[in-house]
Amino acid sequence: MLLAALIGWLDRRQQETVAYLVEENRVLRKQLQGRRLRLSDDERCRLAIRGHQVGRRMLRQIATIVTPDTILRWHRQLIARKWTCRNGRRVRLGVLAEIRRLVVRMAEENPTWGYTRIRGALKNVGHRVGRSTIARILKAHGIAPVPERPTSWQTFLRAHWGAIAGADFFTTEVWTCCGLVTYFTVFVIDLASRRVQIVGSTPFPNDLFMDQVVRTLTAADEGALVGHRVLICDRNAKWSAAVRGQLDEAGTRVIQTPFHAPNANAYAERFVRSIKHECLNRVIPLGARHLRQTITEFVEHYHLERNHQGLANELIEGMPALKDPRGRIRRRQRLGGLLNYYSRAA
Repeated sequence: MLLAALIGWLDRRQQETVAYLVEENRVLRKQLQGRRLRLSDDERCRLAIRGHQVGRRMLRQIATIVTPDTILRWHRQLIARKWTCRNGRRVRLGVLAEIRRLVVRMAEENPTWGYTRIRGALKNVGHRVGRSTIARILKAHGIAPVPERPTSWQTFLRAHWGAIAGADFFTTEVWTCCGLVTYFTVFVIDLASRRVQIVGSTPFPNDLFMDQVVRTLTAADEGALVGHRVLICDRNAKWSAAVRGQLDEAGTRVIQTPFHAPNANAYAERFVRSIKHECLNRVIPLGARHLRQTITEFVEHYHLERNHQGLANELIEGMPALKDPRGRIRRRQRLGGLLNYYSRAA
């Protein structure tokens, strides 16, 4: 009798505890005010295990966060996950990552390709993907559909290789008899070959100087723009409407980059960085003549002795022939050892 009374008391205590927890859950659920409760995978797993032990009938009485069917569905998913091959899952994740990279790459490199064209290209490399999947991947990466997808500046430049040149100015502080004077140097760079031509340096980049620049650029025999149809420059006031008109009459169209967009003329900007970092920032120019000699030495080094990453780490004038791989290594110095080139003696 005592044992039966004890069991009955424990059962009542358990029911009262469950009733309290159920009521507490209802109160907390009401505090959410209709907002959806988001559970982690670990929380779903624990509820699924407990819910399966309780059973559907009892869950209908005590479950307040989710429905009994949801808890039992989580339990079935837990069982299915147990018997899923983990090695195959890892391989599949790797394949999906590769597909995402390919979809984004194809869309960026081919702005006119739609979902069906990308799907066909993926099929050529062994991936079968639906159009809706491709659309979701591109949307997740912020890539618009074909009619709204612009052509990248880099793609435009490479499509016109050999016909486009870039021009820009860089400044240098020069010590003269009048003190510290700012000199403006204008240059032109061929985007395909990376060859640079210094057009001139002056402390007064006025209209007279720019007229001389235009004549030098458009000279029939040795002009830097011979064979070029497009010249890219920034919106500096020195590239005035009169200067642009003279270049247009000579057969060269001037395209000015957007405001605050140095990457639109990236090759010219990269040359400015190179000559500043490797040369001019390490020299104190003592007069205009010294400045021009320094720039000339660097340009020769730039063409003949400096490897360029954009040209597969080659020289602009071509790699020298290696006559004897066992020959003594010699050093060619410019500007007192500021610029160096190493080669093997013949």
